[in-house]
Amino acid sequence: MGLKRFVCHLCFCTCYLLPFTSYLFFALMPAVKLPELGDGIESGDVLEIFVSVGDVISSGDDIVEMETDKATVPVPSDVGGKVTKILINEGDTVPIGGELIEVEAAEGAAAEPAKPAAPAPKAEAAPEPAPEPAPAPEPKPEPTPAPASPAPTPVSAAPPVNEPAKPAAPVAPATIERPMAESVTVADSGAIPAGPAIRRLARETSVNLANVQGTGPGGRITRDDVLSAVRSASQAKPASTGGSARPPRPAASASGGDASLPGTEGQDEFGPIRVERMSKIRKTISAQMHVSWSSVPRVTNFDDADITDLERLRQSSKDDYAAQGLKLTTMPFLIKAVATALRQHPAINAVIDSDNEQIIYKDYVNIGIAVDTDRGLVVPVLPDVDRMGIPDITRALAETAGKVRGGQFAVSDLKGGSFTISNLGAIGGQYSTPIVNVPEVAILLVGRSRKLPVVMPDDTIQPRLMVPLSLSYDHRLVDGGTAARFLNDVISYLQAPSRLLLAL
Repeated sequence: MGLKRFVCHLCFCTCYLLPFTSYLFFALMPAVKLPELGDGIESGDVLEIFVSVGDVISSGDDIVEMETDKATVPVPSDVGGKVTKILINEGDTVPIGGELIEVEAAEGAAAEPAKPAAPAPKAEAAPEPAPEPAPAPEPKPEPTPAPASPAPTPVSAAPPVNEPAKPAAPVAPATIERPMAESVTVADSGAIPAGPAIRRLARETSVNLANVQGTGPGGRITRDDVLSAVRSASQAKPASTGGSARPPRPAASASGGDASLPGTEGQDEFGPIRVERMSKIRKTISAQMHVSWSSVPRVTNFDDADITDLERLRQSSKDDYAAQGLKLTTMPFLIKAVATALRQHPAINAVIDSDNEQIIYKDYVNIGIAVDTDRGLVVPVLPDVDRMGIPDITRALAETAGKVRGGQFAVSDLKGGSFTISNLGAIGGQYSTPIVNVPEVAILLVGRSRKLPVVMPDDTIQPRLMVPLSLSYDHRLVDGGTAARFLNDVISYLQAPSRLLLAL
């Protein structure tokens, strides 16, 4: 009787308890999946992985950076715990819902379902219980441009573009002088007290976190600690190298390099080369420009606007804006002038629907601002700017600039534009022939303002601050007269800022 009871008890454990314990085990090791990144986005390319196996992360910590057709966005984890497995590699294309990493959840974390991660700006890290007591994570600093990374170690030559890349044959390590100290590795482990943002900065600057003394709470490594290590390594290098000449390039291997890796160095028949894979954003820009160039009969009008009085107004008001933490530039006045003029010229705020042989006139004014970033052209959109005053536009510009600099904008921030402004003045240059951002029908390029001698109505010659303007438009919808009248209205608003401020 006792044996029968034992066998029944064993069967009960096998049939009921074992599946439950297996479920409990896997529930404590959930996989973080790629969330929705925006309407129409079906996948993204893995640009960078911020975590390593063994890292302890919190819910909301950024784990990867994904590149979509329109933007580069960080993806936060929706669960906290210890990273047990990385399921992706840099360069992989991951569909929406695809698994990114596996996490051994902190105790009690599996009791409630994971919430979907926000696809847009970085979420603030919400502390969760970790397997071991650890100091509270420091707030993430505002992203800043990192120093240039050292040149990649030369490898064998890249294969022809029309052939698949083959793995490079092992080669002897070349003697390469790196900008940083020789201890510049990124093989940091989860035991190092540093968050994902700090680890990313360390990778970008080639700093070994194991050699960095943390000055934060509980010895946590901060951004200043990493930058201090960079400065120390840079100052120590001249004494050790004595200003030696650049080392010779290693000879290219006949086996060829891996062309899929960014910055792969090699050799063609004429000399050294470097092959980089085209990014997803660059592919999208290329396709968009090709469509615009091949389908839009573009015409460009050039003119100048006298902004002497506007500059005087800006100078008298900039301190008031600075007191509110805002920088008042000429750009908000340009945006307001364009938005007001667009209301008076609906043909320039329209779209051609060629398939249905229709013209769609937009009853809203959403202006895209072309921004030159290190990964390509991005055009975030400011919605309903015709309803905004100069202070509101200034704030919206500041917020947009912060998102672009930190790579924290969502795909939705790039949609819905009806007109585009490209400000070349910050870089330099006067006139250009900008490509129309289809399906829009016009784009205004603003050059660098400069003082010119101008003949005034009383025939006197005075130095005036002039800004060059280049308006490109789709001649299928916009006639030359319409474009000229629109540009004249923009100029008149810029030359009479009081009229601009009082415009209905």
